[in-house]
Amino acid sequence: MSSIDRSREVGVTRSYEIRTYGCQMNVHDSERLAGLLEDAGYVRAPEGADGDADVVVFNTCAVRENADNRLYGNLGHLAPKKAKRPGMQIAVGGCLAQKDRDTIVKKAPWVDVVFGTHNIGKLPVLLERARVQEEAQVEIAESLEAFPSTLPTRRESAYAAWVSISVGCNNTCTFCIVPALRGKEKDRRPGDILAEVEALVGEGVSEITLLGQNVNAYGSDIGDREAFSKLLRACGRVEGLERVRFTSPHPRDFTDDVIAAMAETPNVMPQLHMPLQSGSDTVLKAMRRSYRQDRYLGIIEKVRAAIPHAAITTDIIVGFPGETEEDFEQTLHVVREARFAQAFTFQYSKRPGTPAAEMENQIPKEVVQARYERLVALQEEISWEENKKQVGRTLELMVAEGEGRKDGATHRLSGRAPDSRLVHFTKPEQEVRPGDMVTVEVTYAAPHHLLAEGAVLDVRRTRAGDAWEQRTAAAAAKPAGVLLGLPKVGVPEPLPVAANSGCVRD
Repeated sequence: MSSIDRSREVGVTRSYEIRTYGCQMNVHDSERLAGLLEDAGYVRAPEGADGDADVVVFNTCAVRENADNRLYGNLGHLAPKKAKRPGMQIAVGGCLAQKDRDTIVKKAPWVDVVFGTHNIGKLPVLLERARVQEEAQVEIAESLEAFPSTLPTRRESAYAAWVSISVGCNNTCTFCIVPALRGKEKDRRPGDILAEVEALVGEGVSEITLLGQNVNAYGSDIGDREAFSKLLRACGRVEGLERVRFTSPHPRDFTDDVIAAMAETPNVMPQLHMPLQSGSDTVLKAMRRSYRQDRYLGIIEKVRAAIPHAAITTDIIVGFPGETEEDFEQTLHVVREARFAQAFTFQYSKRPGTPAAEMENQIPKEVVQARYERLVALQEEISWEENKKQVGRTLELMVAEGEGRKDGATHRLSGRAPDSRLVHFTKPEQEVRPGDMVTVEVTYAAPHHLLAEGAVLDVRRTRAGDAWEQRTAAAAAKPAGVLLGLPKVGVPEPLPVAANSGCVRD
């Protein structure tokens, strides 16, 4: 008898909670995990459950040096709760599970299920098997069993969605463990991607973000070097799709046909996240990043020539082994030349299993911290200057949900501009819903957001807003859900201090 049948027999519905760490790929995987569990008859635990669900799933990341400490600390916090709650189960999946395998149940024997990045579709089966056999189930697949797009999904937004176009990565960056855990790049067929996009638009979604570990390398697995630019143009022909974004590309694979597709496809937004990692050719070589400073700045120059109002963001690692003061100055030089709208800056930390962790000349913590603070100060200054250029511009915003933390107190709403800048605007008398579009004039700029303090110039109700309204009404008829800790669509504010990013973006 299945878990669903047993639950119905005793009149009990089991609840679940998912805790997500890491990059957008993990975020999207958690949407799949939620869909799988709900398809198996589980319901999300009420908001603030904090481990009081019947099933708690950790979707882990192995990027940060202390990722395992964080996981085991959280697992330890749940141990006494599980001891007092008969039938409660704990599952650990994601990159850290793929990496540590049997170590997890040895250190935390109260864990019921361990699964990897390649077999997330097995979670309900493994939970049932652990319950029946009354012992931990550890199942780590060495290669992808099924492309995640074939799995049920519980998407967190009614108006914006991730669409995975590939999994895995063929690069060998010395600081990154992701290829070892996610495997070689595997591309989806273009027809399957477009079918998913069209289905999402049919459900009311008006913005999609194409997702991959190295998104613009798309096509290497199917033998077409221009496959990504063709995909962008094809998205431009999907009726009802208003906004297309993608993350994260690699400078090595960023070709002129992609720039042309961005410039010539109206619904591809004027936004580019292009990881730099370092401005020093010496450090880039040590990182095994297959481009140099001139190549990087040349791409930025071409993008700006083709798309003058493009907002360009980046990732930068400070304190990579062997980085000299001169190397760091080269990074500052690129930041000044590129004039990023924002930079996600990370202090290098060792990742067990990566070549960089064994390199000589590891930089002292105090030196890394001092360089990090200098970089952040420079980027804050540039971000503010670039945002000030937006004052006086008239922008159409997609109204966002939950992105303005002070909106209630300030009587404002928040939305994303085409270039993904966050704009807080005066709440109009006319009702507007997340997914609707409003036109405003920017009146003030801060380093990480813009304000439109005047009256809203126009409100355009959309099918995406209708979809949000329908989902909200349906949710109101059910117990309150719990968020998965997912980042908002668009570019979030940079974290004050974080370990370096090796995934799509941490």
